[in-house]
Amino acid sequence: MQAIIYSETGEASVLRLVDRDPQEPGAGEVRVRIVVSGVNPTDWKSRRGSGPGEPLPFPDVVPNQDGAGVVDAIGDGVTSVAIGDRVWLALAAHERAAGGTAQEFAVLSAERVFPLPDAASFDVGASLGVPAITAHRALTVAEDGPGRLAPGALDGTHVLVAGGAGAVGHAAIQLARWAGATVTTTVSSADKAALATAAGAHHTVNYRESDAADEIRRIAPAGVDIVVEVAPAQNAELNAAVIRNRGCIAVYANNGGDTMTLDVRHHFATNVRYQFLLLYTVGAEMIAAAAEDIAAALEDGALPVGEDAGLPLHRFDLASTADAHDAVEGGAVGKVLIDVAPA
Repeated sequence: MQAIIYSETGEASVLRLVDRDPQEPGAGEVRVRIVVSGVNPTDWKSRRGSGPGEPLPFPDVVPNQDGAGVVDAIGDGVTSVAIGDRVWLALAAHERAAGGTAQEFAVLSAERVFPLPDAASFDVGASLGVPAITAHRALTVAEDGPGRLAPGALDGTHVLVAGGAGAVGHAAIQLARWAGATVTTTVSSADKAALATAAGAHHTVNYRESDAADEIRRIAPAGVDIVVEVAPAQNAELNAAVIRNRGCIAVYANNGGDTMTLDVRHHFATNVRYQFLLLYTVGAEMIAAAAEDIAAALEDGALPVGEDAGLPLHRFDLASTADAHDAVEGGAVGKVLIDVAPA
């Protein structure tokens, strides 16, 4: 089979295409024939590390956490999926040398493999993983909010999604809308506003053209219940201005800076909760719960992808995985996918 590997950290040029034998799944493991691999910022950040040439925990690593395909073989004790099942994957490469989805066959733990409904395409499946589970977690950590998502779970709730044109922002808009929330998103251009609207946002606010806090307060006079935040350092002042008493700011990335300044007295007065989240350490129970709710949303057709759904797709073949990584690192708007094999 063909696989992409890298043996040291660095630029996308460290990625190389090789031929290798497929692995057999062990107990509790599943082998998946990958049809589509999804690329996320975490993939190129892991490949870069903190500097070029760093040693890896394994002699070589197959990149990419997300993907979709068909179960090809199962190990002892696996009952959650069967051979021939269509599936989507999450955190496939985490702490595994050969689990990544940038290869024709991936072997990974069964707890990272989830059934993909027949109505959902492999493109949808490869676009879930990190973005959708992150979005689910962000929408379920509020003190006064639900711990699970379903239609009606967020009725009466106002959700603000920072950067609604990104992959996590897109999933957050879709899941929040499916669960009944009123959704506002901040954007930097008319084109991104159009994408957020296509994803299902009720309101868009261009922070470059208006006073975002005033606009959001007009939309949500009592304040926002949940903020899904990608740039906490840049948006700390805005969030403080629009969050309601006992509201929650769920932070899943550090775009715009690693440190932020908060007005402690103001946040005391409003009982605001900052919740930081990282899928790698959030725990298997949280991921499993998210996957169950995502499955229900998929059955309802609530998570489409493509430009008409607010998430343009950018396609590459397996040999061009380096170009796919560069596209994500360069800020491609939408979802970058790698076509690994025919469906």
